[in-house]
Amino acid sequence: ESMITGESLPVEKSIGSPVIGATINRSGMLTVQATSVGKNSALAQIIKLVERAQSSKAPIQQLADKISNIFVPIVLAVAMGTFIVWWLAQGELTPALLRMIAVLLISCPCAMGLATPLAVMVGMGRGAENGILFKSSEALQRIQDVDVVVLDKTGTVTEGRLRVTDFLNVPDTVFSEPELLRIAASAEAGSEHPIAAAVIEFAAQQQLDVSHPDQFQSVAGHGIRATVGSHQVLIGNDRLMQQSNINTSSLRDAALSQQAEAKAVMWIAIDGKLQAIISVADTIKPDSVDAIRRLRDRGLQVLLITGDNQATATAIAKQVGISDFQAEVLPEHKADAVKKLQDSGKVVAMIGDGINDAPALAQADVGIAIGTGTDVAMETADVTLMRGELSRALDAIKLSQATLRNIKQNLFWAFGYNVALIPIAAGVLAPFSNLPDFLRQLHPIMAAFAMVASDLVIVTNALRLKRFRF
Repeated sequence: ESMITGESLPVEKSIGSPVIGATINRSGMLTVQATSVGKNSALAQIIKLVERAQSSKAPIQQLADKISNIFVPIVLAVAMGTFIVWWLAQGELTPALLRMIAVLLISCPCAMGLATPLAVMVGMGRGAENGILFKSSEALQRIQDVDVVVLDKTGTVTEGRLRVTDFLNVPDTVFSEPELLRIAASAEAGSEHPIAAAVIEFAAQQQLDVSHPDQFQSVAGHGIRATVGSHQVLIGNDRLMQQSNINTSSLRDAALSQQAEAKAVMWIAIDGKLQAIISVADTIKPDSVDAIRRLRDRGLQVLLITGDNQATATAIAKQVGISDFQAEVLPEHKADAVKKLQDSGKVVAMIGDGINDAPALAQADVGIAIGTGTDVAMETADVTLMRGELSRALDAIKLSQATLRNIKQNLFWAFGYNVALIPIAAGVLAPFSNLPDFLRQLHPIMAAFAMVASDLVIVTNALRLKRFRF
């Protein structure tokens, strides 16, 4: 059920247990009765939540558009006023026309038009070069205002796949550790269970020769029985050991300690005697701890919301340094949790990778998808981190802040340039005979050169974003 809950391990089902459409039966046979179909299914409800949240997002008005809406009419009025004043003052048409044309040329709103889209284009391009894809310019602008970051667990903070974390044998075993691991991996070679895949991968990393078992039996919900060479192998949980009268007391404390760290512990018995325990877990990504610390150092509140069980959520949150977390949260309730934060005045970024995260990604002010996750998550999100690194979320925020700062610099220059030079083009310096002629009577050609120079300043400033360092 990982697609819905984020739970890394398969969930055991018995008579009367609810099952979710599109989840996978990993072993055994089952008969299911449909209780919800079509628009009432769990998947359809998730799609409905995504569509509702996406439609409620209002686009951000561009600052440049606001200025341009006022700027253009004012320039036209100033140009016409300049023509009328100088025509009436001098009684000559040509000087008045030249001043009017100079005003129109020097105040051409090209600078205003370039200020925002050019910086956005360069900023988004710089992000793409480093695996940060912004779906829109609005996303690039919104992410700088985030003050709360909500994290999913599976595939976001953790790898999203099981790996062997511990292998511990009993003190009096007659087998060497490599031989024990080889026998266990060979027994698991007959299983399709995720834990089996983790054990086999671990053995392969140790360069052990893993073979297929001579006989194999899957004990649903408990483990496996297998024959490897001359050995009878039993690998499974507590209940399988109890049913087989295997004494587990020698490794009981170690097993309990590892279970407290949200690890799944499997007991290994060979020829009727306990030989070892092997633990697997969805391991934390290498950069998660540092990324979360850096987010908190920037004053951002970091929360963990997962569909996984309470014990696993507690252990993972402790390992990565998150004190505020929620466990066993269904997809629709994740979106509700995000909305509750928004209602309290917070600007929320949601980071996730699965189908179960889609409603929350859509609800958040900024949805950030891990690029190694599902297509649904990436389609719903505003930003995609293609390299799957959580640290890139902070890089996206920093890039957004740098881009918005660049836009404001461009707009300040464009506005200041026009405020300074439009009056000169209109002839306010004409009465001052001690000034150079080109200032007292600004020729349209000079005005055109000034306009181009202004555009070049903005282009050069925007291109500085290409040197932005993450």
